[in-house]
Amino acid sequence: MIGDPQQSGPAPASSPQDAWWRVSQFLALEAALLDERRFDEWLDLYTEDAVYWVPLRPDHPSPPRDVSINYDDRARLRERLGRLRSEFGHAQNPPSRTCHVVGNVRVARHTADGIAVTSTFVVTEVRRGVQTVYSGFVEHELVERGDGFQIRQKRIRLLNSDLPLGNLTFIQ
Repeated sequence: MIGDPQQSGPAPASSPQDAWWRVSQFLALEAALLDERRFDEWLDLYTEDAVYWVPLRPDHPSPPRDVSINYDDRARLRERLGRLRSEFGHAQNPPSRTCHVVGNVRVARHTADGIAVTSTFVVTEVRRGVQTVYSGFVEHELVERGDGFQIRQKRIRLLNSDLPLGNLTFIQ
C-alpha cells in the first residue's frame, strides 16, 4: 500500500512546475486507490456535484444527447461501489485485479475556479485467468481544497470504445 503523497507534498503551487507535480501526484493517488480497492477513499476524492463520464464515442459532445458507457454523479458512483463490494455483484466475483498507469499529464488551464488536466492511461485488468488492457485519454476538472484537490469532473475517452468492451464493471 502506498502513502498519501498529498500528506508529504510541497506547499501549494507557486509555479507551473509545482502545479504539474501536485496534479501528477494526485492522479497517481487516484490510480493507486483504485488498484488497492480503497473505494471509500477514492470516492472522497470527488466533489458532491461531481460528474464521472465515459462517452460511448471519443468525439461524443454531450452526455444528454447520446448513449454513454457511464454517466454518473457522486450518488451513482456510491451505488456502483456498493455493488462492487456486494456478494451479489456477480460481474465482479471474483473481483478484478487492476493496474492503472497514468501518463502524459498536462495542466491545460489553471484558474481561480479550478485546474483542467489532461492525461493518458492504461488499465490492465486480470480476472478469471484473462488479462484485458484498456487505454485512452482522461480529462479531469479539479478544484483545490486546502492543500489538495477534489475531482469535479472526470471524462474518460476509451481508445477502443467503438469495439466490444466486455466487462467494464470495475472502476476505470
